Amino acid sequence: MIIIAGAGSGKTRVLTYRVAYLLENGVDAFNILSLTFTNKSAKEMKQRIIDTVGSEGKNLWMGTFHSVFARILRSESSRLGFPSNFTIYDSQDSVRLIGAIVREMQLDKDRYKSKQVLSRISQFKNNLITVKAYFGNPEYQEDDKKASRPRMGDIYKEYVDRCFKAGAMDFDDLLLRTNELLTRFPDVLAKYQDRFRYIMVDEYQDTNHSQYLIVKALADRFQNICVVGDDSQSIYAFRGANIQNILNFQKDYKDVRMFKLEQNYRSSGNIVQAANSVIDKNKTKIEKDVWTANEQGAPVKVMRTTTDGEEGRFVAENVFETAMNEQLKYSDFCVLYRTNSQSRAFEDAFRKKGIKYRIYGGLSFYQRKEIKDTLGYLRLLVNQNDEEALKRVINYPPRGIGATTIDKLAVAANHYKKSIYEILEHIDQIDLKINAGTKTKLRDFVTMIKTFQIAAETSNAFEVADLVVKKTKLIKDLDKDGTPEGISKVENVQELLNGLKDFIVDQKEKEEDASLAFFLEDVALASDLDGDDKDDEPRVAMMTIHMSKGLEFPIVYVVGLEENLFPSAMSMTSRADLEEERRLFYVALTRAERQAYLSYTRNRYRWGKLVDCEPSRFLGEIDEQYLEFLTTTSEPLKNKYLDEDIFGELDVRTNYTPKPKIRFKKPALRPSAKKGDVKRPSLEKKMPPRKLKKVVKASIDFDFSSEIKAGNFVMHTKFGKGEVLTIEGEGANQKAEIKFPGIGSKKLLLQFAKLKIIK
Repeated sequence: MIIIAGAGSGKTRVLTYRVAYLLENGVDAFNILSLTFTNKSAKEMKQRIIDTVGSEGKNLWMGTFHSVFARILRSESSRLGFPSNFTIYDSQDSVRLIGAIVREMQLDKDRYKSKQVLSRISQFKNNLITVKAYFGNPEYQEDDKKASRPRMGDIYKEYVDRCFKAGAMDFDDLLLRTNELLTRFPDVLAKYQDRFRYIMVDEYQDTNHSQYLIVKALADRFQNICVVGDDSQSIYAFRGANIQNILNFQKDYKDVRMFKLEQNYRSSGNIVQAANSVIDKNKTKIEKDVWTANEQGAPVKVMRTTTDGEEGRFVAENVFETAMNEQLKYSDFCVLYRTNSQSRAFEDAFRKKGIKYRIYGGLSFYQRKEIKDTLGYLRLLVNQNDEEALKRVINYPPRGIGATTIDKLAVAANHYKKSIYEILEHIDQIDLKINAGTKTKLRDFVTMIKTFQIAAETSNAFEVADLVVKKTKLIKDLDKDGTPEGISKVENVQELLNGLKDFIVDQKEKEEDASLAFFLEDVALASDLDGDDKDDEPRVAMMTIHMSKGLEFPIVYVVGLEENLFPSAMSMTSRADLEEERRLFYVALTRAERQAYLSYTRNRYRWGKLVDCEPSRFLGEIDEQYLEFLTTTSEPLKNKYLDEDIFGELDVRTNYTPKPKIRFKKPALRPSAKKGDVKRPSLEKKMPPRKLKKVVKASIDFDFSSEIKAGNFVMHTKFGKGEVLTIEGEGANQKAEIKFPGIGSKKLLLQFAKLKIIK
């Protein structure tokens, strides 16, 4: 039996009642095997069954693939030469072991990075490529040679041998060794085929090749298997999930019956129909017609903003206003993004609005290692006595300064009552029993830091941070893995630089401190706030779309809907990858119960440069009847009561048209000059006529700001509509005090404020 369960169709309830039905009809609980993908869902399902049928439900074999197969392996471990109390290595254990093997083999640790090697070994195991199969297939060896890792097979063999000698299995072994057990020992296979006469598998679309073969072997005798899943929610191909497992289920078994759960109990009509109109574009799918009896509800709202910073502010404002107006908790809201690096703009916006949030499935942006490493350099530029920052960066990226050297520096600093940095500055006058090579590396480090300090005297915070990232080769170190994790870390550093650029523009507009020191203070406060999430206070949920699988929220914001971001640039090479991205969008949209917002930006900072963005193709694939397009507060609102066409052609009379104002930049004061001595330079004398014409033309603009008077109502791109209270100053220094509802009074420098008069 295959149950195709559409989004929000109640598949957990169906599985629960199927088990309860079997038990009520005399099936022994010990003969039922139910496999899930998370411990949470297994516990919830088992408790529901116990509540329905009583204590007999406790005898079920129910759990995750790994937990159930570990239980089988412990019973049969002697067959494979393992003790029954074998250790299960987590990923950190495996990484440490591989690191030790690489060192012992005297291999280049940068070429054979432990996490990268472990990822490759995991790929082998999940595809049932054993050590013997690896050495028996020249293609695998050739692939590793091309990747400059010719000893990968030797490491794989040594890793497997060391795990065996230690009586240990890693997570992938729990699947691989179960396959080995059921293949090598027919009596064991027969034993468990007889025991598990009724097999149920949840989220079948997420099974990989190894899991598929185990289930197929166990069900082969009685073929009494029921799988539940939704091909439209298959989003884990990067983990090895194979959508063909669910698509080909009817070919694998005789007399298959298919049932479709097509009623969505979760979402409003507009959300369900909008999601359907997108997923219909996929060619690889099982046909179904998902519908809902829920009310039609509000249209899916599409928001276009100017930059990612404005996108963050829009979401924060909307969450705040909706929570107030509709008396909702912050936990009723969820922000979904394609990559973790996108969280920065929303964290900043929520923090400044006083909205509490929680990052799921990952660290808060400013708590991630690569961000803390980058900020460590910036902290050291501002305060050379910041020893924690110095210890973090002195050997990162690796420059051959070991822990022993750092310990000697710390001892000397304590002895002389100086900071470690001061010891470094006088490294030649102090005998630390450090060899000449290490001393040279320490001197080079100090020189590099001083170079950054000199740059900081003449450059803004973004330019300094950009210089640090480039000169330290931090990006090169993060990206050398070539793994998805490495790419994600590079994106995070890029996003930090984007945040710096946004910070500078924002501070200048408000005529406030835009220094590096102030930015670091702002970040430090953000980090402190992020850490205060142990209470049960409702918070806005923030997570990647992959993390949101199986969850639901009344109001959902799917952000960053731009080409090359969502869909990802890495998914453009094949139809299969693009269809997986479309399924990911389908999952995101169907997390919403009452209201869904989709947002994208016209411009996004990439390495500090504002680049044009193209709206995601997925937006164009939604039937427009289910959408409502919002306008940003920076765009003028039109009179909706009259059609402008009735007035005919616009007749602009030149004698009433205000003359354009010519603005000249105020010349900077030289250190030696006094304020009264500065004179406006004569452009006519210093530039030829042709060049003068270009300069004047470039500086001609309608100066809307200079027309602003007290009492005017104006529109600001970030704060929205406000009333001008006072105007003070002249020329480039002219400032306005403006009262914004819900925000308060702000003093803005008109030169940067970009205000538009409403009335």
